[in-house]
Amino acid sequence: MTSIDRRAIAMGVIFVALWSSAFATARVIVAHAPPLTALSVRFAISGLIAVALARALGQSWRLGRGQARSVIVFGLCQNAAYLGLNFIAMQWVEASLAVIIAASMPLIVAALGWAFKGERVAPLGVAGLAAGFVGVALIMQTRLSGGADAVGIVLCLLGALALAVATLTIGGAASGGNVLMVVGLQMLVGSVALGGIAAATEGFRLDPTPAFWGAFAWQIIGPGLAATLIWFRLVGDIGAVRAASFHFLNPAFGVAFAVALLGERVKGWDMIGVAVTMIGILLVQRARISAITKPSGG
Repeated sequence: MTSIDRRAIAMGVIFVALWSSAFATARVIVAHAPPLTALSVRFAISGLIAVALARALGQSWRLGRGQARSVIVFGLCQNAAYLGLNFIAMQWVEASLAVIIAASMPLIVAALGWAFKGERVAPLGVAGLAAGFVGVALIMQTRLSGGADAVGIVLCLLGALALAVATLTIGGAASGGNVLMVVGLQMLVGSVALGGIAAATEGFRLDPTPAFWGAFAWQIIGPGLAATLIWFRLVGDIGAVRAASFHFLNPAFGVAFAVALLGERVKGWDMIGVAVTMIGILLVQRARISAITKPSGG
């Protein structure tokens, strides 16, 4: 049990670092290419690589009905909706703000679980929800007063909602084996969906600077393939609720990447909001973990 727990923690921290790096590198990409076109191409490349590797490893095309359904939902919610909306928003919203909004996903998961699955929210969870949403609201208010784009913020919020839906449905995709094949197929689902929208709404432009190619390659390898594989493994090992708890680290990692790579400025109220949000996410996840472990704990 101890070795499994340590492995899960290591996977969670690595996933957070990879996941959080996507926001700063996305800002670089959308400054040089159309957001949905770039994302569609990224998913096409990542998906084809994953499927080819899966076949080389002997993984099957055949998926169970529940697994196939989850692959489609995850591909649409996570890849097309969540990342698509965030890539569009990144044209106007700073990476440090976008990652904080996205990291509120566990709060949305808890709220959706209560609203649609009848999950009880313990007092600790209620306190966490309140603190988490207050922290996010504080950051958004500070940024809005500083001139942040309201439409971009709304897109980020909608993206976080889509990510929460994907998280609630990921269990079927993580079970049944063929993890690498599943990863590749859900990327291809996202690529097709985004490609159609991009063809209808975007013109083509490309400024092929070294910064663009570096960010684009990193998105394929890091947040694309590696982070998604780790996430599937993590959910399969410890469940969606426990896996989602690692998102509390995303604000800190994401802000650090934004400052280091993009030179974004973070003010005192931002840091207070980040701290409050992280505490809220921790409280919510603690309450949810206690709820799912209580029956076995006797």
